Amino acid sequence: MSEARERSAYRDTFCADRMPPDALMPVRDFSGLPELAYPFRLNCAAELLDGAVAAGHGDRAALRFPGGEWSYRELLAATNRIASVLTDDLGLVPGNRVLLRGPNTPMLAACWFAVLKAGGVAVCTMALLREREIQAVADKAEISLALCDARTAVDCLGAFRTRRDGSPRVGARVVQFGRLDADGELESLMRGKPDQFAAVDTSAEDIALVAFTSGTTGEGKGTMHSHRDILAITDCFPRYVLRPGPDDLFCGSPPLAFTYALGGLLLFPLRFGACALLLEQASPPQLLKAITEHRPTICFTAPTAYRAMCGMLAGHDVSSLRKCVSAGETLPRSVFEAWRDATGVKIIDGIGATEMLHIFISASEDDIRPGATGRVVPGYEARIVDEAGNPLPDGTAGRLAVRGPTGCRYLDNVAQQERYVQHGWNLTGDSYLRDADGYFWYQARTDDIIVSSGYNIAGPEVENVLLEHPAVLECAVIGLPDEERGQVVKAVIVLAAGQAGSAELARELQEFVKARIAPYKYPRAVEFVPVLPRTTTGKLQRFRLRESGEAAR
Repeated sequence: MSEARERSAYRDTFCADRMPPDALMPVRDFSGLPELAYPFRLNCAAELLDGAVAAGHGDRAALRFPGGEWSYRELLAATNRIASVLTDDLGLVPGNRVLLRGPNTPMLAACWFAVLKAGGVAVCTMALLREREIQAVADKAEISLALCDARTAVDCLGAFRTRRDGSPRVGARVVQFGRLDADGELESLMRGKPDQFAAVDTSAEDIALVAFTSGTTGEGKGTMHSHRDILAITDCFPRYVLRPGPDDLFCGSPPLAFTYALGGLLLFPLRFGACALLLEQASPPQLLKAITEHRPTICFTAPTAYRAMCGMLAGHDVSSLRKCVSAGETLPRSVFEAWRDATGVKIIDGIGATEMLHIFISASEDDIRPGATGRVVPGYEARIVDEAGNPLPDGTAGRLAVRGPTGCRYLDNVAQQERYVQHGWNLTGDSYLRDADGYFWYQARTDDIIVSSGYNIAGPEVENVLLEHPAVLECAVIGLPDEERGQVVKAVIVLAAGQAGSAELARELQEFVKARIAPYKYPRAVEFVPVLPRTTTGKLQRFRLRESGEAAR
């Protein structure tokens, strides 16, 4: 490989300067599949958009939304005009980070692609984040430019005035788009810009995005992924497991700032000449309504949404769906079976991570084994290891280690990098068991294993049993310190409509668990709550339950 081929296109070397040290870098292997043999000079936005138009998809629908649609050609033209604004009017230098904020809309998608085509680094944030949370992201990634949907601009404007420490954010600018009464500043700047833009000649290894974890264990961490990484996720899980076609219409609930949605609701459909349905609001009732009206064929959402939609199917026609994908947290077998029985569709479970960018273990159609996450996605390797990193035999629970074309590279966070990457393998923080057929069975988060009176208890196993009880809508099982047992199992439960919490119901649920799994696993403490704490991407925050539980003891 020549030095010229390897050379970065970035004048702003912020990301390169904050990479983990070589000893803590994950092994990233692009040799596992022929599709992963990308050129050394690569701009993934140009590959996905210009490549799609060149392949003859220009007049096909790329993005659909309530009230209209954009073709591939229209999406490319908007992207190119925004890229010109970034370079000509906003002074973007290759390597600069640009914060993106807004609900799932075509303009947000075009902004994302434009940042990458112009050589920038996209940092997409949840529309629900508040000022101090945006400040934390902007401080960590040293961002001075934001493209923001006008309807979510208030917190962004506040965050870009000052840093978390109160000092001014010198030279910062927020450019708004999508005003309801008129064009925003960005649309005004786009007028007269050409619909052609030559993508910056980025290296395949130049960082394309910084994705912040959703904070299931505390404040989010920035993870860096290259142009090559972005293409790699489109050529592994969707190509070999999901297997979409150009006539598919993708839909789902997560925001594009969540890498699960970035793949499932934008990158995957465009890679295969298909179409994405972008919904600004996608709660279970709204998602069901959209499925009935727009007739999508592939759905990406979380287990809690599938469970909720099961009870809302009356009056909704979801027969257009042929594939449903679940990720973000473990899929309870009860939810899999309820959705299959109600719709005839087997949910494709998968485990991914912001650190890995997307799904690396999954199975679909006849390969699905209810209760198992699946097998390793082609292009990746996975194994179960002990605390020292030694491989464990099949049938033994241990830590999940994975490696492949993507891997964890935290932004300027050596302490977290040491925990996540060991010996070149990515340690996801999950406890799994692999069976003799290569299927991986989720046990718990490694920090969610409860050790009580010498017994190892996986909280999700207890949760799955509780979810079988008709009175339980949602639940979380945690371990709390206990002088006698070391830890005590506690269930925090959201009841189904029409149910009321009581000591009698708590005892009933305890006996329900005892009758179905080993009695030592039953929750000795039960609390009824109106809602469970979740991240903006819907992931359960067990650490908050532990904090509040310990404070109350």
